[in-house]
Amino acid sequence: MGPIGIQEMIVIFLIILLLFGAKKIPELARGIGKGMGEFKKAKEDFEHEIKAGEVEGKTEWEKPSTPEPKKEEKPAVSED
Repeated sequence: MGPIGIQEMIVIFLIILLLFGAKKIPELARGIGKGMGEFKKAKEDFEHEIKAGEVEGKTEWEKPSTPEPKKEEKPAVSED
């Protein structure tokens, strides 16, 4: 069982034509195209967020886990 051939595609197209009519097919195609465009945009946004999270995670991982000790300030002694 291989890929769909020309004959099968023609039969599928004729069935769709009978079900929806010639006037609805361009509207359906437009809707499918818009849906695919929105899906592609959402996929790219998701990939961008994942990559940004990786960069943020790397910087968090590379930070030292213990804070540097604070230098103790000695009180100023005034000589009278």
